[in-house]
Amino acid sequence: MSRYFTKTLAALEPYTPGEQLKLPDLVKLNANENPYPPAPGVAAAVAGAVPGLRLYSDLTEAALCAAIARHCGVQPENILCGNGSDENLLLALRAFCDETHPLAFADITYSFYPVLCDLLHIPQHVILVEEDFSLDLSKYHGLNETIVIANPNAPTTLLQPVAAIEEVVRTNPDSIVIVDEAYIDFAGPNASCVPLTKKYDNVIVVQTFSKSHNLAGARVGFCVANPELIADMNRIKFSYSPYNVNSLSQAAAVAAMEDENYFRDTVGKICATRADTMTKLRERGFTGPDSATNFLFVTTSRMPCKQIFERLRQKGVLIRYFSAPRLSDYLRITIGTPEQMQRFFEELDLILGNTA
Repeated sequence: MSRYFTKTLAALEPYTPGEQLKLPDLVKLNANENPYPPAPGVAAAVAGAVPGLRLYSDLTEAALCAAIARHCGVQPENILCGNGSDENLLLALRAFCDETHPLAFADITYSFYPVLCDLLHIPQHVILVEEDFSLDLSKYHGLNETIVIANPNAPTTLLQPVAAIEEVVRTNPDSIVIVDEAYIDFAGPNASCVPLTKKYDNVIVVQTFSKSHNLAGARVGFCVANPELIADMNRIKFSYSPYNVNSLSQAAAVAAMEDENYFRDTVGKICATRADTMTKLRERGFTGPDSATNFLFVTTSRMPCKQIFERLRQKGVLIRYFSAPRLSDYLRITIGTPEQMQRFFEELDLILGNTA
């Protein structure tokens, strides 16, 4: 840290993303990325946008907002796009929190929330999850604070029913409730809280193209809310980054969103591989919840999880290990292709000494 760095952020601990190694034959199961390539039409859409790169991107993201609105069953004025859903979260927190208006969230959840709070000087109201890592959403009733709920939660993979989240929204009528749905497309039908945005004026649903739409590298996210909330967040966006989603990413995201068949096919493949992987892990003595995401959250007594993580890494298989309290006995494993998961199990069996 240089002597010029602002003292108000001297204690800031940045977000720690999954390790990004560049090795031959690497099996990368540590960042919850989609193992399949983008939809077939994405490459042509991006190529078609290249001549327009001499111009600034469409700062209204009109075509992209329209495509997202069709997919979500809302109107374009209900959509705000971001440079990844992390930017949508930042815009929401900047618009609806401040030094006197805290953010409430679970102690075990997406670790970007406390980082944003520290960056923006927002007080944190941390609510403990239960012993089984579930959320007791009654603890969020009537808080009169801005609330963010990751649903499904990460890294625990657990899904809350829409009705339970609706009760949080209903009992906090004068506060914003943000539902972070990065993994919602892997949770099955009718799991999303997007319909609540038509019923309540205090709910924001955040989603991303990084997971189920195979575009993590394009950095595109969006949120759904009533037009007044969208206008509030646009005031923040236009105050610091009007052209926040570049032209190539907009073109890629439109093409990905419009290919519903490819979207359903890849999500279905991942869910099928997820079930098969969990079965095989349980056969090897691992335990963990049934996942509503594109990753698994598991533990075992056969060997310390940190040791499994380190030995897999030595073999070119990356998974995620967290050293934080309550998480240090668990592993997070992104679901890859069947071929990647076969390699994972081959190396895991060698580590555990399995002969079968």
